[in-house]
Amino acid sequence: MALSYLSGFGNEFETEALPGALPVGQNSPQRCPYGLYAEQLSGTAFTAPRAENARSWLYRIRPSVKHIARFEHVEMPLWLTAPSTASNGLALGPLRWGPPPMPNEALTFVTGMRSVTTAGDARVHSGMAAHLYFVTQSMERDYFYNADGELLVVPQQAPLRFVTEFGLLDVAPGEICVIPRGVKFRVELLEGPSKGYVCENYGQSFALPNLGPIGANGLANPRDFLSPMAAFEDLAEEGSLTVKWGGDFHRCALTHSPLDVVAWHGNYAPYKYDLKRFSPVGSVLFDHPDPSIFTVLSAPSSTPGTANVDFVIFPDRWMVAEGTFRPPWYHMNVMSEFMGLIYGVYDAKPDGFQPGGMSLHNAMLPHGPDHNAFAQASGEDLAPVKQSGTLAFMFETGFPQQVTDYAAGLETRDTAYADCWAGLQKHFDGNP
Repeated sequence: MALSYLSGFGNEFETEALPGALPVGQNSPQRCPYGLYAEQLSGTAFTAPRAENARSWLYRIRPSVKHIARFEHVEMPLWLTAPSTASNGLALGPLRWGPPPMPNEALTFVTGMRSVTTAGDARVHSGMAAHLYFVTQSMERDYFYNADGELLVVPQQAPLRFVTEFGLLDVAPGEICVIPRGVKFRVELLEGPSKGYVCENYGQSFALPNLGPIGANGLANPRDFLSPMAAFEDLAEEGSLTVKWGGDFHRCALTHSPLDVVAWHGNYAPYKYDLKRFSPVGSVLFDHPDPSIFTVLSAPSSTPGTANVDFVIFPDRWMVAEGTFRPPWYHMNVMSEFMGLIYGVYDAKPDGFQPGGMSLHNAMLPHGPDHNAFAQASGEDLAPVKQSGTLAFMFETGFPQQVTDYAAGLETRDTAYADCWAGLQKHFDGNP
């Protein structure tokens, strides 16, 4: 099935699945075409500045108030929300995990969510959580929305289809999608069990970073972000809606599909992005640029220049710097860094960092290349070389990340991770 998309990040879109379904000239006429209901979904306060105001008008078969009959509390013990303090007693230090295996049980995108870290406080719309997801079955007449934050989804194995109020998004490894706060959806498998990573952003919505001296072009370009064209379900079948609100989960019964939006217009909508379209910028003479040069999306905080969350990637690129140690240098950072590897080899950890795995270097903990990477990079021929067949990413936040009990107890946690630096020797001899 070929899907149709609308192009451009944060654009004011309009799309209709039936001709004439969008009212002309006003948002909420006395009678909407086709007997639809007009409903606004706002991602910012009504009074936010025009350039930052995010909202969409949805013209639906039934209003959302019909979706929330009587809620019952449900338990999702492995999907945690900040603030959350683990009881595992894990000692401070850098952490790394091999790829966890696919569970041998029936799991949907919601029930298969596993929290690895939490940071900040969702109650004040600040911070984030890093999750793994495992999906072995599609959501059948089962729907979900997250009132605590938006979801940035990074598939690592097998594609997914997100069936949303706004339309359909197919997302494969090497792509990402973002489901804004409050958007209803369900997730379907396309090619067998799927797993990957999720950043749950409690703060302001992800946006494109400012380019500054880079100028008008480079990094991620707005035209490459795709939102779905309107598509709707007119299904009168029993189902359920689960809502994540305040860190808890609540479920109510449905008598129809809530994905019944026949037309919509606005700038608050789900979107996807192909990471191969990212245009890297780097040093062309000497030195290694800051990793922030690879930022795809940034969710701002109240502190200028410090993100609530940055989404950073390390894709295929040419390495041409002369007289330079080309891998990332050793550093301590006020930001905390959760990394994952979608495919290939990460240059700073060529031996122990596996696709589907992850690492955590928390705020003000030193880290950098392992011994083998340092030895090779210190003596290799610095001819131009293309680093290809690799895609790593980082969720970087200004908050310390608390490790969950689930993550601490994973059998794939590398308890000897710090040994990767054990071979680093003293080379100082007092001579210049």
